[in-house]
Amino acid sequence: MPRSPTAPEPASPPRQRRQRVQAAETGMAVLKGLAGLGGRASLTALSAQVGEPPAKVHRYLVSLCQEGLVSQDAGSQQYFLGPEAIRIGMAAMRQADPIRVAEPALARLRESLEVTCFLAVMGNKGPTIVRFEEPGLPVTLNVRVGSVLPLLWSATGRAFLGFLDERAVQALAERELAAASAEQRALLPQEDPVATLRREVQAAGCAAVRDTNLRGISAVAAPLFDHAGRVCGVLTALGATGGFDASVDGAIAHAVRREARAISAVLGHEAP
Repeated sequence: MPRSPTAPEPASPPRQRRQRVQAAETGMAVLKGLAGLGGRASLTALSAQVGEPPAKVHRYLVSLCQEGLVSQDAGSQQYFLGPEAIRIGMAAMRQADPIRVAEPALARLRESLEVTCFLAVMGNKGPTIVRFEEPGLPVTLNVRVGSVLPLLWSATGRAFLGFLDERAVQALAERELAAASAEQRALLPQEDPVATLRREVQAAGCAAVRDTNLRGISAVAAPLFDHAGRVCGVLTALGATGGFDASVDGAIAHAVRREARAISAVLGHEAP
């Protein structure tokens, strides 16, 4: 007599867990793939984006639709991020505080570069320091938390000037220029100083100064961007000019830009 087929053995618990984890990973890949395509895409485009067969992607889309994370347009048949995905995104945005997110980066820069570091935001009177970290042997400065820095002569101010395209910021820069002494003006580009500074900072991705705001002090600053691409703060490192590399291609500038990009990514910014 032919032997009756034996029933397959049930998957062991570790194997079941692995399968569940793999399924969750694929589901998240589909969701992130949809976000990477701007939040709306056809099944074909989404399949290509995540590198999985359309039939497999469709199965996960059905589950995501059931959970409200994805919805489907009845007319175009395209999929788009659903109301639950929007709620999750809004919750993440509410807790994406640049001051809180930047604190570990300030500590890393202070320890790795052994320089003074701080975070500034744009206040009513100009760039205002809100977090301040000093190395073991701090440089004597007359700036602290709450200090307001100039737009034209500080690295922090220039970083805001270069990337924060707001009328109020431009007006403040023009007022600073009009009130500047001949000695201060000599530290700026001679032809159209405000516009020239903006171009230089944008080209370098950071601002660097030597002895322009405080005599004997150099600094490098890079902007932080939020989920909408707007500058929400500036990360700055500074030190005594004699031992501080303030070149835009130097190690300090690279470190400051790297930390600023990492903070921006946590805040939801997608670099071009």
